[in-house]
Amino acid sequence: MNRFSFLVASIILSSTAMAQKVMTPELLWQVKKVSPIGVTKDKKNVVYKVTSTNVKTQEDQTKTYILSLAGGKASEVNDYKNLLADKSISPNNNYKAQNENVKLQDVFGKDYYPEMDKSNVQIYNSLNYRHWDTWTDGNFDHLFVTNIKNPTDKVDVIKDEPYSVSEFVWNPDGSKLLYVSKKKAETEFALSTNTDIYQYDIQTKETKNLTEGKMGYDTSPSFSVQGNLAFLSMENDGYEADKNDIIVRSGEVEINLTKHWDGTVNEFKWSEDGKKIYFNAPVGGTVQLFEIEVNFKTKKLRLVKQITKGQFDIAGINSVVGDKAVVTRTDMNHAAEIYTVDLKNGKLTQLTNENKELYSSILESKVESRTIKTTDGKDMFAWVIYPPDFDPSKKYPTLLYCQGGPQSALTQTYSMRWNFQLMAAQGYIVIAPNRRGMPGHGVEWNAAISKDWGGQVMKDYLAAIDDIAKEPYVDNARLGAVGASYGGYSVYYLAGIHEGRFKSFISHNGVFDLKSMYGTTEEIFFTNWDAGGAYWETNNKAAQKTYAQFDPSNPDLLNKWNTPMLIYVGGKDYRVPMGQGQEAFQVLQLKGIKSRMIYFPEENHWVVKPQNSVIWHTEFFKWLKETL
Repeated sequence: MNRFSFLVASIILSSTAMAQKVMTPELLWQVKKVSPIGVTKDKKNVVYKVTSTNVKTQEDQTKTYILSLAGGKASEVNDYKNLLADKSISPNNNYKAQNENVKLQDVFGKDYYPEMDKSNVQIYNSLNYRHWDTWTDGNFDHLFVTNIKNPTDKVDVIKDEPYSVSEFVWNPDGSKLLYVSKKKAETEFALSTNTDIYQYDIQTKETKNLTEGKMGYDTSPSFSVQGNLAFLSMENDGYEADKNDIIVRSGEVEINLTKHWDGTVNEFKWSEDGKKIYFNAPVGGTVQLFEIEVNFKTKKLRLVKQITKGQFDIAGINSVVGDKAVVTRTDMNHAAEIYTVDLKNGKLTQLTNENKELYSSILESKVESRTIKTTDGKDMFAWVIYPPDFDPSKKYPTLLYCQGGPQSALTQTYSMRWNFQLMAAQGYIVIAPNRRGMPGHGVEWNAAISKDWGGQVMKDYLAAIDDIAKEPYVDNARLGAVGASYGGYSVYYLAGIHEGRFKSFISHNGVFDLKSMYGTTEEIFFTNWDAGGAYWETNNKAAQKTYAQFDPSNPDLLNKWNTPMLIYVGGKDYRVPMGQGQEAFQVLQLKGIKSRMIYFPEENHWVVKPQNSVIWHTEFFKWLKETL
């Protein structure tokens, strides 16, 4: 071999060796998190953050960079605030808006009994006493407006109101401030999604409800350069996963731009000239970028145009600058990076590549789409993720992934927990069906799961695993089902109906007992909508069907449990309280079924602390090795 040939061979061997790693729980936490902050005032650069995590210390290190929208080398910046428009300052530079906590209600023992300052007591007279992972403490997030020239002139926009403000935006001339709030208190708060957009007049100090009569979530107010208002709106009170439409207003004229489009919007941005709106939305197992024209004079049906296409997600839209959109892009093998999208032809140009070095040494998983015929004759989309060194002549253990939500899109996302690249890297094929209840396949498909949790959707799951099991490379003796939240419920339910298909189950924070779930969860509107109502409503046919037929704790289902199961619970999960997992674990133990419960006292509905996450994943794959 001559010197040149030897050099080429060495380079090839070196490159191959560098790329021989597969994703592990430890490597996953080496992935840097990239997030755009905004485009600079001159509209030439993007400012973004990069966060690295030290698993040993559980500390994050965040650095800020500036990068030309034309590409090139990024520069680190320490103080970027002057580079970006301050959205808290009114356009006329007279006022500043900001959120502050205000204590309005007595909750603690010392609130009621000041002399008992060492007491540890919380007293509640209504619902909404806790939310997600936090107990109500009597504080509310209020919106204040301060006169910049006279800082003592500071006004609480919702003074004495027991509500919080989630977002705000100034109107173009700075005379009015729009804010979003769900002005429902106590038990009513837990029963409703009716969130409205309010307009506060700086001079008159009067407030007007701009979305009065609209009963669902109304959020994300934004003005065009002409002063036209756009916002997102859901129609039904209590339905958190309702179709999300874009509403635009010009004076007294209001148009629902996406009313006749069979999809649901994630987020949107105005074009710079105010003639179009760009939005991202789930479609066919991905999230893509779309545009729609804004014309208040035409009566023609407004057509939605899809701009991007491909096996990736447009995970977020940060800005629209001229004929470019600044977005984040993900896929099942890559975490978020910043791209620009040419709005004329959909071409993506990558701006950041913070994880290039890490990914260059990791073998990618093969990801394919698959169409599955359901038991009712529908075509169901699914993703199949294969091990990086997949060999079709071999047989592989295979996992059915059950998505949570229940109406969350299953797309080309990149997760720090349910990471398909990581699962496949451990030698598993993963099938992830877009079963009934997922957006991206039409409003009817998305809505079909409500009040039918254990119905057709369970047949969809079984259709998916049965379909992939026909492949010669799937080991039918080594099938498992895994999932969290509604996905965890799905695991519990499948345990009673799978008829020997699965050899192992993993449920994270899953709903097990629908009655106790109703009695301990915090957003009652969710259970009312999806279950059909309360379990004691004997004349409510929809509710009675749910509790009689779709409850995993039903003895008829439990008596068929015979498969090993791993259960995760979070001590601060108030959406699906930990008692759900405890009840299921107790059944498994008392029935003598191999089982394990892993308790995270400080975690909520997710697992977010780095070392906890590494243990979560390690135990996940340890269990599968034991049982598959």
